Amino acid sequence: MKLKISLFIILILSIFIGASAKGKDAPKIHFIETVYDFGTIREADGPVSHEFEFDNAGSAPLVILKTIASCGCTRPSYPKAPLAPGKKDKIKVTYNPAGRPGEFNKTIDVTSNDPKSRKTRLRIKGNVIPKSK
Repeated sequence: MKLKISLFIILILSIFIGASAKGKDAPKIHFIETVYDFGTIREADGPVSHEFEFDNAGSAPLVILKTIASCGCTRPSYPKAPLAPGKKDKIKVTYNPAGRPGEFNKTIDVTSNDPKSRKTRLRIKGNVIPKSK
């Protein structure tokens, strides 16, 4: 009976030690900004873009797994290669104002392998002046 209790305690301790070790060697995504305001743009000028800069503040390679925009008018592009600790990269977001006069407020969900921030939300906003008829 004492052997079973001892084995159980060793198993529990192993799980906690393993979990804490994973936390030490983990990526950490850090965005310089998460919201960008285009201000007033003209529909006639076509798509506008902004690059959201981020870095890996962790101690293991960071991988952007996917990005999802809230609208088909917004197209994110992201680096596919792992980002080493201490390095920087960018996610480019392009907004197409065609046929969308007025204010806009769109989101982009960024999913990464950061165990503490699996999903980060970026946001773009602005106001579109319609084309003259």
